Amino acid sequence: MIRIENLCKTHSLHGRHTVVARNIHVTFPTGASVALLGRNGAGKSTLLQMIAGTVNADKGRILSDGTVSWPVGFSGSFHADMTGAQNTRFIARTYGVDTDALQEFVEDFAELGDHFHLPLRSYSSGMRSRLAFGVSMGIRFDTYLVDEVTSVGDALFRQKSERVFHARMAQSGAIVVSHSMDMLRRLCESGAVLDNGRLTFYPRIDSAIAHYLDMLGLAHSPEG
Repeated sequence: MIRIENLCKTHSLHGRHTVVARNIHVTFPTGASVALLGRNGAGKSTLLQMIAGTVNADKGRILSDGTVSWPVGFSGSFHADMTGAQNTRFIARTYGVDTDALQEFVEDFAELGDHFHLPLRSYSSGMRSRLAFGVSMGIRFDTYLVDEVTSVGDALFRQKSERVFHARMAQSGAIVVSHSMDMLRRLCESGAVLDNGRLTFYPRIDSAIAHYLDMLGLAHSPEG
């Protein structure tokens, strides 16, 4: 369970102010997979970062009765001069999980070949995302925060990413950001729409998607 209480946040960049959270009060149920929907620039990624604890709110608090991942696929904490394998082992030690087991999982999942043993500075952005997603999925959390990363790679890799995600969801929950309505229907049972700093939670994903598409002025159907 993640409970957000009276959360306020205004994001400022180059003199432009965006209200991300305007007294948000909502509870994400234990074990639920929730789609987080909103316009580009609405603050979805910032909200995920606040839930992860990497960005501070201006006001309010976020409570959880379980472990919460960093935003899955986030590679900002990787060291560019370390190899993918070294970064993986460092994170394993940080989170107290088996280093050899995590390295084996990530090396198989990310499909980086020889690059897994080369410095991260030689990686493309897609390779970094695949490494980061593998590391995230290799560590057990009660709630995973996912920001668009299952769209990385070709069709076969995306299918594998979804299979791994579904396997984790058998014992965990998630909050998922994606622009693919089909993907969100496959991955999530519930949804929440962020609009002008206000968050509306829906127990059924189709209701959240309908709200989102109506907000954009787009037609919608139960199938997408």
